[in-house]
Amino acid sequence: MENGYHCAEEALVRTGIAYAVDPGEGVFYGPKIDIKLKDVLGRMWQGPTIQVDFQLADRFNINYIGRDGNEHRVVMIHRVVLGSMERFIGGLIEHYGGNFPVWLAPVQAVVMPITDAQHGYASALTEQLKDAGLRVEMDDRNEKVNRKIRDAEEMKIPYMLIVGVREKEDGTISVRRHGSGDIGIVSLNEMVSRIKRENDTRVKD
Repeated sequence: MENGYHCAEEALVRTGIAYAVDPGEGVFYGPKIDIKLKDVLGRMWQGPTIQVDFQLADRFNINYIGRDGNEHRVVMIHRVVLGSMERFIGGLIEHYGGNFPVWLAPVQAVVMPITDAQHGYASALTEQLKDAGLRVEMDDRNEKVNRKIRDAEEMKIPYMLIVGVREKEDGTISVRRHGSGDIGIVSLNEMVSRIKRENDTRVKD
């Protein structure tokens, strides 16, 4: 157990990561490295962990044959990337207030036809955006476009892609950004490039 503790500490020293010793937090497994995440309220939560388990190998009688030809007890290592998934997602929602950046948003854009006459064009745009790997939905409800925009703003969807008569004729998209309003008319390729760039660079806004 003591050797395991020193190995964990040595790993942190080698990587240059700042750490603090928390005696007694090895629970019943053995030495472990806990990564703490601070939420928007300043509270600390356990996130990723790496811990040595000296118990389960004994309980399940797990051994291996070493180079010396003899049986040796294995040492198990538990690795958790996010900790509790529910707690991690809850922390993200609190941190962003539900206003996720584009790369993290469950729905990155919603396509809104102004009238039924643009449904076909809007549907084709939606499929093309999805084919490009983007998370897009189409709002084809029988509602005025102002209502669709208001609902999308309340849902904090990053992009609203509005298509009317002019957009259908020109093969373009009128774009609104959540919280910012109109940002202009662009082509499909420009829209795809914009969202992909935000995905790749992980920009916050």
